[in-house]
Amino acid sequence: MVIEIISVGTEILMGNIVNTNAQYIASRLAHLGLDSYYQTVVGDNPDRIRGVLDVAFSRSDGVILTGGLGPTKDDLTKEMLMEYFGKEPVMDEKALAMLQERINRNGFRELTDSLKKQAIVPKDSLILYNHHGTAPGCVMERTDGKVCVLLPGPPKEMQPMFEEAVELYLGAKSDKVLVSLNVKVLSKQEAPLSIVGESPVADRLGELLDSQNPTVATYAKEDGCLVRVTAAGKSREEALALAEEMAKKCKEAIGAEYVRYIKED
Repeated sequence: MVIEIISVGTEILMGNIVNTNAQYIASRLAHLGLDSYYQTVVGDNPDRIRGVLDVAFSRSDGVILTGGLGPTKDDLTKEMLMEYFGKEPVMDEKALAMLQERINRNGFRELTDSLKKQAIVPKDSLILYNHHGTAPGCVMERTDGKVCVLLPGPPKEMQPMFEEAVELYLGAKSDKVLVSLNVKVLSKQEAPLSIVGESPVADRLGELLDSQNPTVATYAKEDGCLVRVTAAGKSREEALALAEEMAKKCKEAIGAEYVRYIKED
């Protein structure tokens, strides 16, 4: 299954905040064995959000969107998506009760209309209740099988929701497991430059870099080159066995004396 990540927020486009959500989600998708080939950032504009959705669904099985679920006027992702999917907006009583309880704990009593809109959800969808904030997320499925997961923007709300609900939902749709091993090479201060730099390491790995499963990739780091071996299997045990075999080959190709450690990512 191919999942595309769409981050909604003009503040991301303007550089006001760092887009840590995409990094986190991409990492979790990899652990779930789900492919992700594209990431998009789009501002709080319905037409542009609709445009990136059209493109995303043309090349992916599903999308994960973050942001635009709050109470302010520019938080319009959910409303736009309900229209896009042809979903009727309904008030979710459980989400409303959770919202009321949360503002009571913060010393307030009355729910304003802007706050209440966070409890309006698409009918006939999977609702992801927010135990760390106010706005629930949701999962909408199209008749053609395409999937849209909508999550809140604040990482302190998005990450727990992903771990508590989205991983279980998406994990059931994955037909493989990915395992990554890091082969850490000594730094330039610890060994000859002609051996441990990224380019010399790549030269030593040679045809191993062309492997498809597991894949092998080199990354230049300040404390020494990192070689990442990623394997796919029907189970974690199968993937780990493939990764360990390839990591051993990498270590032998580089030279065991120049490898600091091999450990799981």
